[in-house]
Amino acid sequence: MSAGVNWRPTATWDSLRRRGALLQAIRAYFAATGALEVETPTLAHCGSTDPALGSFQVPHRDGRPRFLQTSPELAMKRLLAAGSGDIYQICHAYRHEERSPLHREEFTLLEWYRIGCDLHGLMDDVAALLQAVGFTALPLRRTYAELWQNCLDCDPHGASTAALAVLARAHGAALGARDETDRALLLDFIFGLRVLPGLRQAAPLFIYDFPLEHCAYARLRAGEPPVAERFELIINGIEIANGYYEVCDVTEQRARHQVENERRERRRLPQVDVDQAFLAALECGLPVCAGVAVGVDRLLMSLLGVTDIEHVVAFGAEHEPHLKA
Repeated sequence: MSAGVNWRPTATWDSLRRRGALLQAIRAYFAATGALEVETPTLAHCGSTDPALGSFQVPHRDGRPRFLQTSPELAMKRLLAAGSGDIYQICHAYRHEERSPLHREEFTLLEWYRIGCDLHGLMDDVAALLQAVGFTALPLRRTYAELWQNCLDCDPHGASTAALAVLARAHGAALGARDETDRALLLDFIFGLRVLPGLRQAAPLFIYDFPLEHCAYARLRAGEPPVAERFELIINGIEIANGYYEVCDVTEQRARHQVENERRERRRLPQVDVDQAFLAALECGLPVCAGVAVGVDRLLMSLLGVTDIEHVVAFGAEHEPHLKA
């Protein structure tokens, strides 16, 4: 029976050596720029309230479930509030989602925070890291609205929800009754179906100043229109990183969690308890900071020019030996 089990790695030795070199280069960059490497638990009392993220539940002997973390964000912010200064972490994260060439349930995440840094300063930091790990082209910078205007001749901030639903349907989205009034979901549909494919051959690109519906935990900047101070890094049409000029106010953060749980209810998803230790840390005072999460597997895919995440991890999506066909 064991003779028919495919036990070998899915990545080549060259890819695994490049992976090791990438991790070394990342650590060298942060050592040179004064950030402390930290480790936080991957098993916690609370899952993610974000309706776009599914958390894995783990049974526990005390009867209260634990959750594999979708990112180390909340724990790292507790360290920031305790006075850590600039910090970074390379860790495994877990998200309950379907396997695809870009997605695995278990993946490697690089997350870091800079004290006293704003959104554009953090983009500068990410650009410097890219140079340090082997990218040669400097990233371009475009606003979310600029990309929509160029691709769709549409203002994503000003368009009505009904108009967005019409546009989503016109570009192939299959919408249910609840979807038609979910503005955040409609923006996601249209961006993924129409805007993102046009960025596949572009140079590395920062997309910034997102609609309020996609503020997540980013600060809001007043103006016309008001925007969320966050960015995404896109390389060859693939989202590599997601960064925020962070919310520091505990009252505002509580309200963000409430909005996320309301969205979960509309999508018929279970409610998620808010991490009270995280809120207590914010109440004591989170310093002004900016933070970003980078998908290490996808970053390596971009460096190697491969299109399937299986080619940059030691073992494939099922993470279990399987019989050869």
